[in-house]
Amino acid sequence: MTVAFANPETMPRRTGYSQICEVTRGKLILIAGQVPHDTSDKLVGENDFAAQVEQVFKNLDAALKAAGGSMHNLVKINNYCVASVTPEQRTAFQKTRDRYVNTASPPVSTFIFVSRLAQPGWLFEMDAMAVIDA
Repeated sequence: MTVAFANPETMPRRTGYSQICEVTRGKLILIAGQVPHDTSDKLVGENDFAAQVEQVFKNLDAALKAAGGSMHNLVKINNYCVASVTPEQRTAFQKTRDRYVNTASPPVSTFIFVSRLAQPGWLFEMDAMAVIDA
């Protein structure tokens, strides 16, 4: 696998994610939107943003392991959060993300606030891309 993360001097400096990811070799893994449900399909963390973020990252980790990879294979994450989550609550995302991803070369990331997600009670959802040695 050949993956290079970059934060060029010609772009804004941001923390927690890379601006660019160049993939030149490897198996691309696309992961559907992960939601805060456990393996019994029960909602985890009703009205608890931090608990929901933790469950989503656990689900993402399980998906990557099933595909033969790990969280260090992530190259892109798209995060969707309901608008009712406050900036203070959002710090739970950053803390959880930093426990799961390679913070030295974090994946490219997008964080979007939405009016609601597909199911009542969901506060957070994430889809992802990873590259694994072919």
